[in-house]
Amino acid sequence: MTAPVVPRAAPPEDLRAELMDCLQVNLAWLARAEYGVSPLVLGARLEFAPRDRGPGRLPTVEADTGTHVERTAAALGLSLTDRHTLPPRTGIPPAGPGTVYVIADAYHLPWVPYHGHAHMDHSFLLGRDASGRAEVRDGYHNDTPYGPARPGTWTLTEQELGEALPDGARLHRTTRAGIPQAVTEAVPAREAAVAAYVRAYREHPDREEALAQLTLETWLLARARRLHAAHRAATDGPAAGVEEHLAAWGKLTEQTFLAHRRVQRGRPEPIGPLERLAELLHTDARVFTTPSPAGETTPATGGTGTAGTGSPDADALRTAVAEEAAAVLRVPAAALLAGRALSEVPGFSSFRMVDIVERIEERLGIEFDADDLVPENLHDLSGLCRITTRAHRETP
Repeated sequence: MTAPVVPRAAPPEDLRAELMDCLQVNLAWLARAEYGVSPLVLGARLEFAPRDRGPGRLPTVEADTGTHVERTAAALGLSLTDRHTLPPRTGIPPAGPGTVYVIADAYHLPWVPYHGHAHMDHSFLLGRDASGRAEVRDGYHNDTPYGPARPGTWTLTEQELGEALPDGARLHRTTRAGIPQAVTEAVPAREAAVAAYVRAYREHPDREEALAQLTLETWLLARARRLHAAHRAATDGPAAGVEEHLAAWGKLTEQTFLAHRRVQRGRPEPIGPLERLAELLHTDARVFTTPSPAGETTPATGGTGTAGTGSPDADALRTAVAEEAAAVLRVPAAALLAGRALSEVPGFSSFRMVDIVERIEERLGIEFDADDLVPENLHDLSGLCRITTRAHRETP
């Protein structure tokens, strides 16, 4: 692939790609570029509406691809037209002017980190550059287990485009259907719906499967709430309490991912994510509809004391923890020992957090207590040292 990012076709600064999923973002880019529609309109309505996928399958808040694309287009004031399927390995988009919205398998798309790793529906925009070559625009912004995805524009030859679509693709053109009429609303989650959803994940017999799906679910739920909050801030201004609530959702996604990785390795399953999930779902409507008193914050959970002071090898243990964290984050250990928070290091994420935990366990021959593995203990050196000291004392 010829692959250089083309600056002239970079996403607009107000696209807010980090707030959207891989199907939403490119319809939003198209609507913003061609019709001036604010992408934040996609966050106007917040609702918890999981769908039942049938016997033996876990419920999900993720709509099927067709429904999701239709709803996204409608919210942006777009109409999907001229829909058809591109045959496998066809490098030529259909005749006609304008940009084509394409859905294909991310596994085969060489510009995304899922390439060669994971099968899933993924969108991009396809057109022609001045020389007639295929031009791909993809606004997806996310950190994945396989590396970061960032918005960009790529130029492909006919052969390269055909190789990226070995199974064909679904193509849509769009027209302006009208001006979006967004009604800002956070629909309270129904008690019965939350209880049934949480119960399904708690009682699912395959814990690895349940936690793998729950990791995706919490990511989708957290991203939708960030998008809703951004829409509200743009229309009504910032509201007290929202940032703390979003931070709690972010911590939940980290805790769930960590729980999944622990179970994958045959370790005990940390408790707590499902209880936190239910609590946050019920808190959504209150946070997004009721202004909090100025200065009110959500109480933090978890201890914050200093680490390692009760161990005769406290300095050596702290140094070892700092060295392992520094190796993962690619920063000097001295910076962490001097007080720099792990969460302030560029590139820190739930994926790196898990890598740090596993390296510490391997180096020191310990196993962390599952209940200690919450984000409050994993974002700074003191928290890590505190639970490392405890694990060191409890390890035979």
